[in-house]
Amino acid sequence: MTSFKVMTWNVENLFIPHTGAALDEIQQFALKLNLLASVIGEADPDVVAFQEVGGEEPLADLQQAFNGAYPFRAVSAFPDQRGIRVAFLSKHEITMAEDIADFPPGPATQIYNQSTSGQPVPLTRLGRGALLIQVQKAGLAIYLIAVHLKSKLLTFKDENGRSSFKPKNEDDRAEVAGIALHRRTAEAVTVRQRINQFIENQSGQPLLVMGDFNDVPEAQTSLIFTGPTGSEIGTKGFHRADAGDDARLFNLAPLIPEEQRYSRIHNGRGELLDQIFASEELFPRDAENDRIFPVVESLVDFAGNLVSIADDPNLRLDKIPPDHAPVVAAFEL
Repeated sequence: MTSFKVMTWNVENLFIPHTGAALDEIQQFALKLNLLASVIGEADPDVVAFQEVGGEEPLADLQQAFNGAYPFRAVSAFPDQRGIRVAFLSKHEITMAEDIADFPPGPATQIYNQSTSGQPVPLTRLGRGALLIQVQKAGLAIYLIAVHLKSKLLTFKDENGRSSFKPKNEDDRAEVAGIALHRRTAEAVTVRQRINQFIENQSGQPLLVMGDFNDVPEAQTSLIFTGPTGSEIGTKGFHRADAGDDARLFNLAPLIPEEQRYSRIHNGRGELLDQIFASEELFPRDAENDRIFPVVESLVDFAGNLVSIADDPNLRLDKIPPDHAPVVAAFEL
């Protein structure tokens, strides 16, 4: 069999220091690169999907820290307003790359933001584009998609039109939270519909979707990615072939040891926001015709204890370890 290992990691604000930056900022960036390279190097994945990368330059700097171990990279052309985007580093040649950004037509993707005056403004694409790549190992072509869906962190406008993390009132909170949920749902629908074009009626085409889904596995936005219900990991039907398997993605969350089954701590509560979904081709069968499980871990102790975060991201600007743990999955194909 061929082994294939992947990692997904929200590396939290991986930006290069600006021109004329203070020495401590430059040192913090160097320390962060060293930490990321150390953790990734020890895990030794074939491919890493990143979220919150600030463009080509910081990814290239991280790539150099591996001394040639990850010679191939791809970066989304669609960042959010802060400049963060998804990206990949790979040991294997990236034979194709495609941005997924525009909402397809349909009622589920007809959504709106609000202007500073509270008027509806149509949204036409993902806040942070998803990125689809293909790599090959031992003659096997594998598709991988990196995603970073709309955050649960809510940003409001104060009376002067300035951004704030506090709502003006409860109506304001409900309105902004509803918009965020609509947007995350539309983003999930958009990526899932692109996935359908790759796996439905395409026997033998393995595909992985990885990233920060900004919600837990049981959330409806996460369940959109699984496709047809039934045969989930942990159910009696998992090892039986099923008519829905051709379109189904299996969430690997149940395979993470229970004590690790989170990737971020928010206000003291652990949440598994960083998830990996795999198509049926990534579960070969053993001599008893049972599907073989990958080994899946959330590396929550990558830098000591994972810290709990609050609702104001400005409190994290000078932190070196990311606020998310990397999640890894090792397959035997």
